[in-house]
Amino acid sequence: MRLIGRILRTFLAIVGGFAVLLILVGVYVAATVGEEELPDKMVLTLDLDRGVTEIGSDNPLAQLAPGRPYALRDLVDVLDAAARDDRVTGLLAHVRGTRIGMARAQELRSAVLEFRRSGKPAVLFSESIGEFGAGTVEYFLASAFGQIWLQPSGDVSLTGFMIESPFVRGALQELGIEPQFAARHEYKTAAEILTEKELTPEGRSSLEGLLSAWYQQAGAAIAENRGLTVEKVDRLVDRAPLTAAEALEAKLVDRLGYRDEVEGYIKGAGAKFVDAAEFLRKAGRPHQSGTRIALIYGVGEVRSGEGRGSPLADGAVMAADTVAKAFDKAISDPTIRAILFRIDSPGGSYVASDTVWRQVTRAKAAGKPVVVSMGNIAASGGYFVGMAADRIIAQPGTVTGSIGVFSGKLVLNDFWGKLGINWDEVHRGANAPMWSMNQGFSESAWRRINALLDRIYQDFTAKAAQGRDIPAPRMDEVARGRIWSGSAAKEVGLVDDLGGLATALAHARELAGLASDAPVELVRLPAPKRPVELLLEMLGEDGFPLGIADRDVAALVDFVRPLARHVRSLGPTAGELRAPLVLD
Repeated sequence: MRLIGRILRTFLAIVGGFAVLLILVGVYVAATVGEEELPDKMVLTLDLDRGVTEIGSDNPLAQLAPGRPYALRDLVDVLDAAARDDRVTGLLAHVRGTRIGMARAQELRSAVLEFRRSGKPAVLFSESIGEFGAGTVEYFLASAFGQIWLQPSGDVSLTGFMIESPFVRGALQELGIEPQFAARHEYKTAAEILTEKELTPEGRSSLEGLLSAWYQQAGAAIAENRGLTVEKVDRLVDRAPLTAAEALEAKLVDRLGYRDEVEGYIKGAGAKFVDAAEFLRKAGRPHQSGTRIALIYGVGEVRSGEGRGSPLADGAVMAADTVAKAFDKAISDPTIRAILFRIDSPGGSYVASDTVWRQVTRAKAAGKPVVVSMGNIAASGGYFVGMAADRIIAQPGTVTGSIGVFSGKLVLNDFWGKLGINWDEVHRGANAPMWSMNQGFSESAWRRINALLDRIYQDFTAKAAQGRDIPAPRMDEVARGRIWSGSAAKEVGLVDDLGGLATALAHARELAGLASDAPVELVRLPAPKRPVELLLEMLGEDGFPLGIADRDVAALVDFVRPLARHVRSLGPTAGELRAPLVLD
């Protein structure tokens, strides 16, 4: 009976696995059957309320979901391609309230302004910019468009910036939980939500510096693009939220109207609306031929090991071994002339960060220049991984720095006592209990914790000083756990230039000895996984049981793919080192 049960379970596993695979293939075929070619005259549409992520999801089920977020690089590429495509007559974007982040908004603003240099109209419509909520970043992005339309019932919530954080020390005390943490140094405030009851002077100073930079950057850009003075923008911020009529009078918007009215205005005769994602899929992205430059992403918390995908789950982690293998491939490939390393990370494991740092130094030693491009945040471990690069490029609003380290634990002994629970233990080794949350650090364990933190901080600052060619005493002054805006980081020498992916690519061309307009092919490493590969990961390390190899499933997909193309042809066309906060 046991044998029959095992055979039955194995049979069901095989059937279930192939069923999932065939469903994915079937949905792919259904989604692509009858796709039309791009029209001869079109207006590109962009719904930013879908959200903008740093990289697109490799999750095949997420890719099939309607209204999935745009990847930042896709938007930059689609605006670049659309500006040069004579079939595109204009751009219509929509925003209402989307968490996009300051640096990401700056990247998109640059792409929109570049699109407008083609002479094509770029119009943004919003029902309400931050309806009963913050809307400063959204309006900052909107101000890059040639015209802003606002629904008559809407408002503009250009109220400025605020960062707030809970401090739970009092609650922990009531529960009998004691936080025991140490940091290097006074600006390394990531654990202070547990250890303090309010912002420390150092923590407040860091955040005020960041917000001041954002406020100045947004105010200056809005004033320039809307034909206002910075002083006028300041006064409007202090009056906001503004009604639609007030925003029109203040020249923050150009027209009041509804969606159908703005669509009729920009569409004109004979044009069709085409979503940005559809345009990119059919027209193709730029940088697909020429000298090869590797594009490696480091997104999410820095963790040791390899990243694993699943068709049923999603989430970004900078897996050190996965990133290291991507660098290995770029280093060993003689056709790769330079490496563009895109980072969007609040940090994480010190050891994992050091693993990636080593690969950057190996690439440089192999004659492959490395250019880092920072996203919304590249701080603490997110700075560590890229600080040895030949060039570091950040947006003015990037959150970076936070060169420091912290460690500790929450002690739950009194908490358990309140519940009538008592823990007991035996151990061998003086410091064996040091990581138990059921007792505090002993004096000897606390000395070891602080010795480890001193060593890590010294290693971090020494490598940063070497990579940035900054004397060690000066590096200690700009480190100590302090966060910096990208613009301030450039002033103190932590970054080389301000800009986004396009700026970083220009530096990569220069370091590779190429002309500024030389055609390049951006080679994503590691290459995005095919749905079948993610499916096999979901099924387990060994894929299908009973000796059905991964290659057999891949062969099935390769067999079905031409059938899908044939079906389409039947249609009408043939064609812990962690920053103190994470901002998104």
